[in-house]
Amino acid sequence: MDPFHSYLKIKKKMYSAILNGRSFKWTRTHKRERPESIETIPLVEIIAVQKGLVEIVPCKKIINTPNDFTVFFVKRAPKCQQRWILDKMVFTAEDSNLRDQWVSQLSQRIEQHGQQRPQRLLVFINPFGGRGKARKIYYSRIAQLFELAGINVHVLETERANQARDYILQKDLSSFDGVVCVGGDGMFSELMHGLIGRSQREACISEDDPEATLQGCSLRIGIIPAGSTNCVCFATVGVNDPITSALHIIVGDSQPLDVCAVHHKKQFIKYSVSMVGYGFYGDVLSDSDKHRWMGPIRYDYSGFKVFLQNRSYQGIIEYQLAGTGQSNPRDNTRCRTGCMVCSESTERLCSPEENAFDNVSQGSYKSQGSDEEVIDEWHSAEGTFKAINMTCMSSACPKSPDGLSPCAHLADGTADLIIVRKCSRVSFLRHLFRHTNQKDQFDLPFVDVFRVKALKFTPIPQDDDDESLESTLPVHLEYESVEQTKSSFLARLCGGPSMRSKWNCDGEVMPHAAINVRVHSQLIKLFARGIEGPCIKRRESWMPYR
Repeated sequence: MDPFHSYLKIKKKMYSAILNGRSFKWTRTHKRERPESIETIPLVEIIAVQKGLVEIVPCKKIINTPNDFTVFFVKRAPKCQQRWILDKMVFTAEDSNLRDQWVSQLSQRIEQHGQQRPQRLLVFINPFGGRGKARKIYYSRIAQLFELAGINVHVLETERANQARDYILQKDLSSFDGVVCVGGDGMFSELMHGLIGRSQREACISEDDPEATLQGCSLRIGIIPAGSTNCVCFATVGVNDPITSALHIIVGDSQPLDVCAVHHKKQFIKYSVSMVGYGFYGDVLSDSDKHRWMGPIRYDYSGFKVFLQNRSYQGIIEYQLAGTGQSNPRDNTRCRTGCMVCSESTERLCSPEENAFDNVSQGSYKSQGSDEEVIDEWHSAEGTFKAINMTCMSSACPKSPDGLSPCAHLADGTADLIIVRKCSRVSFLRHLFRHTNQKDQFDLPFVDVFRVKALKFTPIPQDDDDESLESTLPVHLEYESVEQTKSSFLARLCGGPSMRSKWNCDGEVMPHAAINVRVHSQLIKLFARGIEGPCIKRRESWMPYR
């Protein structure tokens, strides 16, 4: 379409306005015009244009003036680039005919550049999650934004766990362009499991097959953060703000996301996008479930308690290194909007070699001290571990802005495996504290990190399912456990001995300790664009990837 140009007034001052193929610009008509006086709005970030003087807060109000029109658009907050706010500008044309031309031109351009914008959404509200504010957040802050953007919504308030998942699995979703959760990571997990499960059922793919290549989901997921934990939202948008998330949904952003499928033998257990953690994080979650009455503070309480226990667990870790030469877990890059590493992953998805899921081969094992590592082959590590964590994303959160693995990517088909070996409380505290500052949490002698495609973990003693663990303990492990308890006052104070931890899978305790985990590249899509900002971040100290 040809550029459209005329003079418009803003607060009785004359401006030269031009609408081209990508943006809407206006410049103060002054002899001493300066470049910084030019205001530009990308067309993809214009939310709506309406005739007259329009207000939407605290309630929608329209004053029908003949020559005015109001443009609503996205604006970045001054002190936080990731936080979006809804801004507006009122323009006054010379006459009503010119006003109508501007409204028509802007509407056509918005439609042309907004083909990915949703027209109808299925919204799930969890009224019980977090501090019970999800319903208020949606109806007081989000509903009017969707109405302004012309989005039709069907709202369901959940009354039980997994109701949203079951609805997605059973109901006809053909009329919807996306699903939205107003809640935390738990509600998001329900939507994700429902969509992935539905896609596999329609494609006749068994979720119980750990070697199956899963079918991607067509519907996007939107997250309005309103839960106790909102890790997925923070790691994909950069801020936990309901308005920001709603605006990303309205403009139709799309961010693919890798998903880990977790199996026990030939049985599917769960999907994960943020973290699968054994040891410290598993113990924290398991203990916090006993104190749900405390609310979100239960995580801090259980974290302190588990830290004092200072437990470590024996096991065998087998992992398949990722064959990506573009990045590694300690290259100081950050996955940001337009990430090239994630963009190139789509090409790798078409390669049969990349999709192959090899069986564990003991002959492929090479020690960490080897000069060369064989890409795509299996390696193993046996020992006593304080924590074993696998994450498909940085897992950033307000308390840890860089996250569990700062250089992890959202959609490159890999996950970062972080192994923390047995260490003292002081050493482990150093590792934990580095998650909150600019120091490298992997630059410690008892911490290893690898970029992987798959993981197998076998606890020692092995997982016997329904059999009593104590009845099958080897004699030397029983003796070691008792001696450790006798020698530690804090262990007696905080809890008895335990030879096996539990896996924390995106905030839920898994029933088995022996698991297989495989990364599925870009299995789902979110209404997001990744965190906006620079792709490189310097640290005070950095060592080459080992």
